Amino acid sequence: MSKPSKLSERRVEPVKPAAAGASRRADRSAERRAAIVQAAMDEFIARGFAATRLDDVAKRAGVAKGTIYLHFKDKESMFEELIRTAIVPFVGRLAAPPPAGGSVRDMVEALARMFLQEIAGTRRADLVRLIIAEGPRFPSIADFYYREVVSSGLAAMRALIQLAITRGEIREPKLAQHPQLMIAPMMVAVIWKSLFERHAPLDAEAMLQTHLDLIFGARRPT
Repeated sequence: MSKPSKLSERRVEPVKPAAAGASRRADRSAERRAAIVQAAMDEFIARGFAATRLDDVAKRAGVAKGTIYLHFKDKESMFEELIRTAIVPFVGRLAAPPPAGGSVRDMVEALARMFLQEIAGTRRADLVRLIIAEGPRFPSIADFYYREVVSSGLAAMRALIQLAITRGEIREPKLAQHPQLMIAPMMVAVIWKSLFERHAPLDAEAMLQTHLDLIFGARRPT
């Protein structure tokens, strides 16, 4: 008779009830946190930062008000978490180098289109507009947005511009001093769509292409 393999001799340890219970509690806590963040987004967009109340967020999320304080110390920290989850991940993509064989223009164009689709064309744009509208009254949220979004985005864009200058894709070296110019169409799209779209619909894609032609030069017909 052949001997049983070592694999068959291994004992399968049962899941300990305490560990399973802790895992379920962690899952429920994560679900409640996600529900609170989603409810906060709905309230902030509907009411603005100043008028949003934790009571209303709790009601919309289907939790007790005290549950919110298990996850966030106040309304401001809840808003900061919303920015981290809704907008900061997009900014992180700017730091990636262009793919091998790809031009800086191609990468900037792809990122801008992604912004138009995932930010300007969604409810996330309302958060950007909220910062613009209420940031002067609440400097702390404007400061947070600058640290987490604006400064990181500008640094990444400046690096891309410098790379394009080194490669000869951009001829004007002064552009590296003003990376805001590269992302200007994206901000115009966010603001225009909320204020003037009903009067004069904006073709953000066409505006983007014109802007990139001005910076990189018109594409040669293929």
